[in-house]
Amino acid sequence: MMRHLSAVLTTLLFAAPATHLATGGSNALTVHEWGTFTSIAGADGAAVAWLPVAGPTDVPCFVERNRFNIKAGLTGTVRMETPVLYFYADHAMTVDVNVRFRQGLITEWFPHAVVTPASGSDVFRSAGTITWRRVQLSPGTMEHFPREARASHYYAARQTEAAPLASGPDNEKFLFYRGVGRFLPPIGATVDGNGTVAVISPPDQPIGDVILFTNDRGRITYEIRRQTERWIRVDPEVVDRAPTAELERLLLTRGLYPAEARAMLDTWRDSWFEEGTRLLYMVPPREIDTILPLQITPTPAAVARVFVGRMELVTPRMLEDVKAALVADDVASLRKYGRFLDAIGNRIVAQSPRDQAAVFVRRLRAVSPILMPAEADCPAPAIRSTTATP
Repeated sequence: MMRHLSAVLTTLLFAAPATHLATGGSNALTVHEWGTFTSIAGADGAAVAWLPVAGPTDVPCFVERNRFNIKAGLTGTVRMETPVLYFYADHAMTVDVNVRFRQGLITEWFPHAVVTPASGSDVFRSAGTITWRRVQLSPGTMEHFPREARASHYYAARQTEAAPLASGPDNEKFLFYRGVGRFLPPIGATVDGNGTVAVISPPDQPIGDVILFTNDRGRITYEIRRQTERWIRVDPEVVDRAPTAELERLLLTRGLYPAEARAMLDTWRDSWFEEGTRLLYMVPPREIDTILPLQITPTPAAVARVFVGRMELVTPRMLEDVKAALVADDVASLRKYGRFLDAIGNRIVAQSPRDQAAVFVRRLRAVSPILMPAEADCPAPAIRSTTATP
C-alpha cells in the first residue's frame, strides 16, 4: 500500500492555455479538440512498450477500424485515446481536415475518412495520416447520429453545442480518431521501493499542474502540485473523492468550453480513476502540435487543442501482486491488469532468475491472447477498407 508517497516535481510551471488564433483565419469557424495520451512508466522512468489495443473494444461497431488494430502483438509506448474535433460556426460550411500522427498508426475513426495505409514491416516508421474531405457543417440542424443498444462511453462526447456534421454517408457531432504511437511522452516518472515518486520533465518544456492519483482497492487519494518544489510529502488531505473538479478547472483554463470539459470527464471518468497509481497532466500545446500536426481548410479563426496525459506507475505492491499471480499461475488475478500486464510482467521477468523468468514468460504469453480485442463481436461491415490513397 502506498501510504507514504513523496514526489519530486521538476519544472512544474503554469503553462499557457492551448487556445490560440490560427494564422490567416478569416471566418467565424472555431475548432476545439480534446484527447488523451496514455503510457506506462518503466523502471528508469521512461515510457515502455505495452499492448495499447489489448482488452475488449470500447467503441461502437459503426466506428471504422484499421486492419492493424486486430493484429496480435501491436505494441506502442503511447495510446492516443479518443481525440474528438468539435466545430463551431454561425452558418453552414464545408471544411477539409487532415491530421498527421508522427511515429503513430491511426487505429479507429468516425465518420468515414481516408487513412493512409501502412507500408513495410514497421508501421511506425513514418507518420500515419487521416483525412476528412468536404465535411459538411450544419449548425442548428436536427441531430441524427448512429447509436447502438449496448452502452458505450463514446456517446458522452456528443453532449456539447458543436455543429452537427456529415462526412460521406456518416453523421456525427465531431470527428473522432484513435491511434497507437511509439514516441516518448513529455514527462517521465519513477517509483522507488519506498513508494517515492520522481517526476521528470525537460527544463525547456514546463508541464504545469500534475495530479498524482491513487485508487488503492477503492481508497482514493490524490495530490495536485502547481509550484516548483523539490521534495513534496504527499500526505493526502482529500480521501475517497476523485479530482473531477480540479481536472475540469484545468480543462477550462486550457480553452475548452464547459460542456466540452464535462463531456471529456464523462468519457474518461471510469478509466482515469480506476484502481492503480498514475500521473495525470496537461500535455503542452507545443507537444500536441508536434506529435499531431493539424490542418483545417478554410483556416479557423481560433483553435484549442487540449490533451490529458495519463502515465501509469508501477508500484512495489503491484509488482508483488503480479509476481505472486505468475508464481501461482493465477490467470484471473493477471487479467485484472489488462493491457498494462505485459509491461508489468516484463519488468518482473527482467528481475527474475533465468529458470523462473522462462516460466513467467510462458504464462504471460498464455494470458496475452485473452486480452486481445474481441473484434468478432462486431459485424464485418464495421471494418471497412483503409487503403485508399489520399
